[in-house]
Amino acid sequence: MKRFEHEYPSNRASRHAGDPASVSASQASSAAFETDCDVLIVGGGINGCGIARDLAGRGWRVILCEKDDLAAHTSSSSTKLIHGGLRYLEYYEFSLVRKALQEREVLLKSAPHIMWPLRFVMPHDPSMRPAWMIRMGLFMYDHLAKREVLPGSRTVDLRKHPAGQSLKNAFKRGFVYSDGWVDDARLVVLNALDARERGADVLTRTRCVSAQRSADAWTAVLEGPEGRRTVRARAVVNAAGPWAETFLRGVARAASGETLATRHLRLVKGSHIIVPRVFAHDHAYIFQNPDKRIIFAIPYQDDFTLIGTTDIELPGDDPGAARIGDDEIDYLCTQASRYFEKPIKPSDVVWTYSGVRPLLDDASGDPSAVTRDYMLESNTTAAPLLSVWGGKITTFRKLAEDAADEVGRMLGDARKPWTEGAFLAGGDLSAWIGPTSRTSRPDDDFGRFVVEVQKRHPWLDAGLARRLARAYGARITEVIGDARSMDDLGAEVAPGLHERELYYLQNEEWARSSDDVLWRRSKLGLHYTRIEREQVNTWLQVHEPDKEEVHAAVT
Repeated sequence: MKRFEHEYPSNRASRHAGDPASVSASQASSAAFETDCDVLIVGGGINGCGIARDLAGRGWRVILCEKDDLAAHTSSSSTKLIHGGLRYLEYYEFSLVRKALQEREVLLKSAPHIMWPLRFVMPHDPSMRPAWMIRMGLFMYDHLAKREVLPGSRTVDLRKHPAGQSLKNAFKRGFVYSDGWVDDARLVVLNALDARERGADVLTRTRCVSAQRSADAWTAVLEGPEGRRTVRARAVVNAAGPWAETFLRGVARAASGETLATRHLRLVKGSHIIVPRVFAHDHAYIFQNPDKRIIFAIPYQDDFTLIGTTDIELPGDDPGAARIGDDEIDYLCTQASRYFEKPIKPSDVVWTYSGVRPLLDDASGDPSAVTRDYMLESNTTAAPLLSVWGGKITTFRKLAEDAADEVGRMLGDARKPWTEGAFLAGGDLSAWIGPTSRTSRPDDDFGRFVVEVQKRHPWLDAGLARRLARAYGARITEVIGDARSMDDLGAEVAPGLHERELYYLQNEEWARSSDDVLWRRSKLGLHYTRIEREQVNTWLQVHEPDKEEVHAAVT
């Protein structure tokens, strides 16, 4: 894996000599002709932040605007899996599955603190699919792309395997295969951090209210916490996710003033429930349902089990208003209870979340059958416009690479890709554990990292050390700074959450509200009482971020 030296925020506009992502001074000067940036990206989800990172790493001047918080919507509402999509094989989506399988290990190696391998158990229900069909599908899943660290599939006896203990006695045989887990919201933040450290401006809570196209540039009006500003960009990337179609129809304007032609999105709501831990082992389950859909049951935040997802056409036209319905809760409880010995009841649900998948409308009658693949649509009739349609979190890096290639083509300046083999922010653990081999397991590397964190900081509470290591990876030193005792972390605002970490999140990770901190930058909200959550909210309201003062406090 390539190693990219870390840049501190104060040096993030600089480039490293010899960095394959750097560009020459002549390239940079030729790109600037009375514009504020080369590329304006609209949308701060995984696709927008991934594209910003890739473009900035190629030396392009990038501004990204997001109307809410990073990953505030779809990108924090996934099933949190890095997976090829086993069920897509039934829809003959071989290209999509292969592309996703190729990306699994690339991603797992790039950020072992927020992504790790996960084994899945599929109990066999003969009334669903015959065993030979499942074995054939898993054989293809194992061999459509090269694997270096993930083990292949196998058949297991559920009467003897630990995963069978929480299942009904009727399930005697099962199949085990590999995929991966990801903290989706933190994945978005890591991409944004990397983009910023490579020179991009990342503007959260900043809405693009208008974007006027001319022959050689876009003039966009951005409205944020400090008021309105006008930005001129050579190109625009529409990565607004569920709002991508709305952006083209209501915000972006062609040189002649009319709205830009667009494709139609199919907005599909996916909902999940969180219940107290149902099983003790570290495997996840994939359950087949009578409606031919599947749901997952996944270990979550130590004390819980995540169950999802649904596929329901979104009623109305506001993706931000998506909420789980009682019918979805009943559905997930009913289907999970078909397998678990102890039934899952709606009263067991401690938290829910819903996201809207912006899928390309392919006229399929079944929302589950709509392709999860992405399409990039370029328009060069005037200043370049690139619209991102569809996609899934597993293929975000490849999507970003393809998008950056296309932007370079549209601007007449192709620049080399660089993200395959590069670490995400905090993902390079070599300063702690030494060089890793190509075939070393990311979860083993992380385990060694936690041990080293505890050795270097023996005063740090063990549970807190693991949580901080998991969230921040090698950037943990930027969170705890020169602290030498628990007292140096500042007041404990809520259990395990100290002022120093909150200052860091405000100053470095764009966190402004308690939702940003408790449900996206972390999942501490699950572990806190209402009063404890309110304590965090009060602290954030009282302590407005002051860049100079807070940076000094953190470093």
